[in-house]
Amino acid sequence: MKIKQLSQVAALTLAASVSSVAVANESQSANPISMAELASTTCFQCHGAEGQYMKGTIPGLAGYPADVMYQQLIAFKTGERPNTIMQRHAKGYSDAELKAIADYLATLKP
Repeated sequence: MKIKQLSQVAALTLAASVSSVAVANESQSANPISMAELASTTCFQCHGAEGQYMKGTIPGLAGYPADVMYQQLIAFKTGERPNTIMQRHAKGYSDAELKAIADYLATLKP
C-alpha cells in the first residue's frame, strides 16, 4: 500500500514540476531577460537599484557611456585598474559579456 501511495505522490510531484517549468518558459518568452540585464543585477547590489546612484562613494552606473564603461571593466579584469571587488567580478565574464553589460547599463535612465 505504501509503495502505491509513494508512486502516486511521485507522479503528482513530477506533473507539478513539469507544469511549473512550462509556465516559467512561457512567461520568459513573453518577457525575455537578456544575459546582460541578468548579469547587471549583481552590479546593483553595490551601485544601487537599476544602477541609480546611492549616497556614498560608489558611483551610479545608469546612463554611463557604454564605451567608457567597457574600457573600465576591461581595466578591472586585467588588473590595470586595481580594485579587489571589481577585479573579481570582471574576471567572471568574457570580454563580450562585459561589452553587453556596459551596453545595457548605458540604456538605463540616471
